[in-house]
Amino acid sequence: MRRRTGRRPGNPDTREAILVAARAAFAERGFDAASIRSIAAAAQVDPALVHHYFGSKDQLFLTAMEAPVDPRELLPKVLAGDRAGIGERLVRTFLGVWDSPAGAAGVALLRSAVSNEWTARLLREFLTTQVLRRVLDHLDVDPAELPLRGSLVASQLVGLGMMRHVIRLEPVASAAPEALVAAVGPTVQRYLTGDLSA
Repeated sequence: MRRRTGRRPGNPDTREAILVAARAAFAERGFDAASIRSIAAAAQVDPALVHHYFGSKDQLFLTAMEAPVDPRELLPKVLAGDRAGIGERLVRTFLGVWDSPAGAAGVALLRSAVSNEWTARLLREFLTTQVLRRVLDHLDVDPAELPLRGSLVASQLVGLGMMRHVIRLEPVASAAPEALVAAVGPTVQRYLTGDLSA
């Protein structure tokens, strides 16, 4: 009998142990403070195995979150173009994901975050480190205002997702995406770049 060549298939138990350790680390310490080394130690594996299964810390986080999309693939389109249109492009992209079949995972995560503090922490980390930080880092605004601006943007997007897909409040639930972009985009734009003292 000939032996097969190539990479040996991974052990699903090892992969799952890494994910369990990663979810706990990200929820307890946050994305920035959780390290690949500490996650590997908690899973009782070599850090190289974490990289083998997941590549980067960002990818491990997205997999642990069961994120429906990778924001790194979508945000360049949001950030391309004039600064005055970022709010509308962000809302349009958000709706494009949440209104698609991939959005079902986001809706499930949102439902869980409402009643489960552990999931809420993961969702907070996802919004903060994977979405808002990437957008706000491209804007020329006072660094002291970044936490408030990010929180306000998140309140609009999560609120929109909640009303459209969880509570299904009409007419938001069945509104055409472009109508919502026109209505919500300017508010998100003000939160991103406008005067917050007014």
